[in-house]
Amino acid sequence: MVHPTKHVQPSRRRNRRAAWTLMLLTLISAEMTFLAVAVPAMWVIFPMLFPMYGAGVLLIRELVVRTGGGWPSLIVMGVVYELVEDGFGLQALTSEVMYNAIHWGPRLFGVNTTYWEVQIGYHVVFSVLIPIAITDLIFSDLRSRPYLKTSGVIITAVTAVVGVALVRVLIAETEDPGHVAPWPFVVTVIALIAVLSFIGLRLLPRRRSATTRPVASGLQVGRVPSPAVAGLGAFAATLAFIGLLMPLNTQDQRPAVGAHEWVWLAMVVAASIAIGALLAIRHWHGLPDWSDTHRIWLIGGALVGHTAFIVVAMILHPADQLTNILAYTLGPAMIVIMIVALAWLDRVVRRRATGEVDRQSPAP
Repeated sequence: MVHPTKHVQPSRRRNRRAAWTLMLLTLISAEMTFLAVAVPAMWVIFPMLFPMYGAGVLLIRELVVRTGGGWPSLIVMGVVYELVEDGFGLQALTSEVMYNAIHWGPRLFGVNTTYWEVQIGYHVVFSVLIPIAITDLIFSDLRSRPYLKTSGVIITAVTAVVGVALVRVLIAETEDPGHVAPWPFVVTVIALIAVLSFIGLRLLPRRRSATTRPVASGLQVGRVPSPAVAGLGAFAATLAFIGLLMPLNTQDQRPAVGAHEWVWLAMVVAASIAIGALLAIRHWHGLPDWSDTHRIWLIGGALVGHTAFIVVAMILHPADQLTNILAYTLGPAMIVIMIVALAWLDRVVRRRATGEVDRQSPAP
């Protein structure tokens, strides 16, 4: 068996390829397979979103890897990403105009709480976790390695800041001209970002390095469901979470589910679904029969679920002819492409695993 310290160092070209793959997957996962399915204008504004999404998530990945963090750190830093995008870039958390989010649910201390909840869950999963997970599967030898040198990290950070500024000037000013988040909100968000960054990049990596949890230790009880069942569970959880919080038609002056206190109930149920899914995946990850195939179809279920939500929304609330045609054709096409691409990735991962086992087996 080859000792980990004796792996050949990956080439700079391969590192760059992994970095660009992650940046592209971030935009594909977060926007191209979601809003772009039904909003033709999204295809025009992709270039201005790429610096914020691509560089922002690449920066998060580099910081977490360099500090020795794992998936808990990525989840926390995903919340940081959401605060930066919606708090400083779009400023939709406090806007009374953008997406009609003020009508989605309760507004507390000037913050659109229902919108915030769905955006936290959405960005953590589809902007951060899924693109990083797919990139790790494609470039498995780089999973725990930085893609960039220090200079590259600095350039990426500057690009991400520029990306947030572009979104602020070109999108937020167009959707809600003149809106500026109140200074108490800005101060609170800055404090939250500082605290969450400390937790994600300092406390959680220390806890991870001090904790040994072998996957096949025998301490975990139970079996992982089949990949198909895991994927269906991710599909259902995604549809339920988004459907409970996001209106099928964001132009409606109403919340997604119910009204008054019923909105709080929908928010609690959605949060319970998200937490339950997270705990289930954490448990499965500690079982001996957990595999990359399970990971791939969890990703697939979530991706198909969030695209299916947009298609269903357009069927139930038709818009203009161009939007309807785009949703009815591009939506199903996106779903098919994602399934085919993930099935291909699964075959690649299985062949790679079989080859590694063969190489590590002792000669007869």
